[in-house]
Amino acid sequence: MTDDTDVTEALAQVRGMAAAARTAQGRLARATTLEKNGLLDAIADALVAGEDRIAAANEKDYEIAKAAGMSAGLLDRLRFDQARVEATAQGVRDVATLPDPVGRVVRGNNLPNGMRLTQVRVPMGVVGMIYEARPNVTIDVAALCLKSGNAAILRGGHAAFNTNEATIDIIGRTLADRGYDPALVQTVDRIGRPGATAMMLARGSIDVLVPRGGAGLIKAVVENSKVPTIETGSGNCHIYVDKAADIDEAIAILINAKTQRVGVCNAAEKLLVHAGIAGDVLPRAAAALREHHVLMHVDAATKKVLADAGVTGEDIVDATPEDWDTEYLDYQIGIRVVDSLDEAVRHIQRYSTGHTEAIVSQDYGAVEEFVSRVDSAVVMVNASTRFTDGGMFGLGAELGISTQKLHARGPMGLEELTTTKWIGYGTGQVRP
Repeated sequence: MTDDTDVTEALAQVRGMAAAARTAQGRLARATTLEKNGLLDAIADALVAGEDRIAAANEKDYEIAKAAGMSAGLLDRLRFDQARVEATAQGVRDVATLPDPVGRVVRGNNLPNGMRLTQVRVPMGVVGMIYEARPNVTIDVAALCLKSGNAAILRGGHAAFNTNEATIDIIGRTLADRGYDPALVQTVDRIGRPGATAMMLARGSIDVLVPRGGAGLIKAVVENSKVPTIETGSGNCHIYVDKAADIDEAIAILINAKTQRVGVCNAAEKLLVHAGIAGDVLPRAAAALREHHVLMHVDAATKKVLADAGVTGEDIVDATPEDWDTEYLDYQIGIRVVDSLDEAVRHIQRYSTGHTEAIVSQDYGAVEEFVSRVDSAVVMVNASTRFTDGGMFGLGAELGISTQKLHARGPMGLEELTTTKWIGYGTGQVRP
């Protein structure tokens, strides 16, 4: 906790940054699509040219975090080496190729009195983002905000401090070289934790605030922010293997969803298996998970099925009630046997964070029931939860995965960074 003086001083600084950002955003809002695309391409080039600098800064952050005991999954999320810088820079180029939502007519009509009404998409203005140990998010957010005509104020957290500072410096220099104010992309990281608190209090200066990270961070922002927020959710994602599943397909989906990258919100955290197929699925699933050194938290029914198949070991432990709510972000998974699709759905309805759930089944009726009853931002059918991603969805990048139901839901791309305004074209009409 910080004292009131720290927060008061930080709020003054953040409001000053936001004022500069708003002035800079006014210039960006008038830029053409070609100008914005050229700016993004120049930023991508600059990031690749500076990849050694960014990677060196990241290595410093990585070693500090590793020495502090950060988990393997979170360390993987923090890692931002040359290959990941290049991949993220390509994402910036991809954003440049996407249609520009600004100015797009949403709807319109002519009133009986001859007035012509149009509703068009416009930038949000100044977008705030609070996130943790995710260096790629710095670039993704900058690219999405700039293409959609917004300024960005970022709080990337202490774990990625050096990486984010190097990245934002490169972006700022490129903005200046292209005739834009570097205030378009700023960070409050040097202010420290009071900077994050100040962003939550800066109503009227920051137009919208998006938290992205663990459940604690998101809860803190949503409950304490005076600035309107778009809630992104933690990912307690489930895979349900139905009695009509293709087992080979189910195992492949499970391993991809759980182990490809464990420290991300779209990684699978729970496996639910129909009792009618558990004897065939669970021993194979356990063997595959064991190859990737995944600790399995199992219910009594799962433990019995595995024991009957001769599958035991220290990597199979009894699940506690808390396990079903836990987003591990690590090489761990919760496993439960369910007697029916209905029981699987009820389990998901109770424990899901509303991010992504998946069903593996060849039964069309079961699939349709699952899809209609599971109320998460994304539902996958015979596919990995790892596909819930802005890049995978063709959005170029993402601000986060919104788990709320107002304004935006699912991966948030360019369109989700705009709002609308109405324009009325008249010829002297007055209201009677």
